Amino acid sequence: MGSDTLIDLRGVIKRYQVGDGEFTALKGIDLKVNRGEFVAVIGKSGSGKSTLLNMITGIDRPTEGEVHVGGTAVHTLSEGEMARWRGKEMGIIFQFFQLLPTLTIAENVMLPMEFRGIRSMKQRRERALHLLEMVDVVEQADKMPAALSGGQQQRVAIARALANDPPLIVGDEPTGNLDSRTADAVFALFERLVTEEDKTILMVTHDDDLAQRVHRAIIVHDGAVVDRNHTPAFTDAQQMVGEMALH
Repeated sequence: MGSDTLIDLRGVIKRYQVGDGEFTALKGIDLKVNRGEFVAVIGKSGSGKSTLLNMITGIDRPTEGEVHVGGTAVHTLSEGEMARWRGKEMGIIFQFFQLLPTLTIAENVMLPMEFRGIRSMKQRRERALHLLEMVDVVEQADKMPAALSGGQQQRVAIARALANDPPLIVGDEPTGNLDSRTADAVFALFERLVTEEDKTILMVTHDDDLAQRVHRAIIVHDGAVVDRNHTPAFTDAQQMVGEMALH
């Protein structure tokens, strides 16, 4: 894997047992993402987008092929090794925030640091407040998640994903549950993370307007990557996806 390559998928196939048969969700994916890229993954529902992300995050494993992230052969890791690797090397952001409702905002952000056993309690708190300030919700630090709006909760989820300073942020529809104005603000934060914090971001999105702002789009159709270097205008990519769905 080249020094600039952060994600490298080689011949990744994923099959699932369905009743007495088999369903192939990914059909021999070859894909590279370089450090510092901001990449969107697009495609119709059921095309394999989320399965592709699950291969990269180690949430699921390939039936065949190899997944390398940051020089680590992710597909070879045990469950314990996977959890430790993921906690150090990756931040994951979901559509529905997944904040723990019984913890304060600051405690939610501190949790990944506690899992890794790094920093003292005071240092964890200080880092959590720093990250919450970065995403403009530090004034909510001691409130419970239910007291925050959806946009504020997603900002907290981003701060939590950054807790251990991972090089890679992966998002599965991270703006999909937000209104357009809030989604735009969250997306602007992603852009800052790439340009100012040297992060690499890979995210699934259906938002045409926002995804025109990424470096490139990866188009997934029927379990295959049909275009890995699509650049804006993104609406052209969406049109391509729509046309493929008709065939």
